[in-house]
Amino acid sequence: MKILIVDDIHEILLQKLQKADIAFDYQPDFVKTDAENVISDYEGLIIRSKFQVDQNFIDLGANLKFIARAGAGMDNIDEQYAQSKGITLIPANEGNCDAVGEHMIGMLLSLMNNLNRGHREICAGKWFREENRGYELKGRTVALIGYGHNGQAMAKKLSGFDVNVIAYDKYKTGFSDNYVREVSMEEVVKHADVLSFHIPLTRETKGLVDDEYLFHFRKPIFLLMGARGGIVNIPSVLKYMDQGRILGAAFDVLPVEKFPVLGEQNWYEDLISRDNALLSPHVAGWTFESYYKLSDVLADKIINKFG
Repeated sequence: MKILIVDDIHEILLQKLQKADIAFDYQPDFVKTDAENVISDYEGLIIRSKFQVDQNFIDLGANLKFIARAGAGMDNIDEQYAQSKGITLIPANEGNCDAVGEHMIGMLLSLMNNLNRGHREICAGKWFREENRGYELKGRTVALIGYGHNGQAMAKKLSGFDVNVIAYDKYKTGFSDNYVREVSMEEVVKHADVLSFHIPLTRETKGLVDDEYLFHFRKPIFLLMGARGGIVNIPSVLKYMDQGRILGAAFDVLPVEKFPVLGEQNWYEDLISRDNALLSPHVAGWTFESYYKLSDVLADKIINKFG
C-alpha cells in the first residue's frame, strides 16, 4: 500500500500512517497534472478540495483501492464511477460537524438580531435602536434537512436554546432522539421558522432550493445554507426575500465561489446589498480544531480498512 497525499493535511495523519507502516508521499503543492502523471503508482489518494477527481483521473489511477477526503462530502469526486471501479470512498464527515453546527448557529443569531447591520451602522455614525429590534430563538421551530453527522451536531447544539428541532431525511427513518423529532417534508413546510440544510450535493439535490421548493413554506423563515452552494438557486432566495417570506438568509457556501468569477454573477450585487443576507467564505467547517480532527478521523479510517 502506497498513498499519494495532494493537499495540505494536519501532521497527525502523517504520524499515524507512519506508525502503521503505511507508505505515503506528501505532495501538498501538487496540481492536478502533477498528480495525473504519477497516480498510477499509488493504491490510495488523499485529497481535500484541490481538484476534481473525474473519470479521466480515476482511469489514470489504475491501481487505486481508495480515495479519501479530509472533509465532509465527496462532491469533488465522481463517486459513482469510482465505485464502479471497485474503489472505496472514505470521507471524514465526523471531523468538522461541530464546527459547522457552531458556525451556522452563530450566523442565525446574527441574522435574527441584526448584528451585521448594527455593526455597519455604528461604524458609519448611526445609532438606530428600534430599527434593529431582533427576534428571540426560544420557542421557534428549527427544521433540519438531512440528519447525518452535521445535522446531528446541529440538533445537539440547538438543545440549549429551548427550540423545537425537527428533521427530514429522505434516506433515513427511525432517527428521532433526545435532540430531534423525525418528520415528513409536509410537516417541515408547515411548521418551520428556521430552515437549515445538512445534505450533500448530488445530481438529485443540485438546484433543489428553487421557486417551487420555497413556495410551499407556510411561515416566513430564516434560511441557513452551510452544506453545498449548488443546492440553492440564489435568485429564488432573493425573490422570496423581496416578498418577506424569507426573513434572512445565511450562506457559508455559494453556487459559485472565489473571485473574480463570484463578482461576475448577475445576482451577486443584489445579494451583498441586503442587510438580511450574511455571507462567509466557506469556512464553517474549517476551524483550528477541525483541521486536526479531519485528519485524525481520516487516518483511523484508512488504517482500520487497509492497515
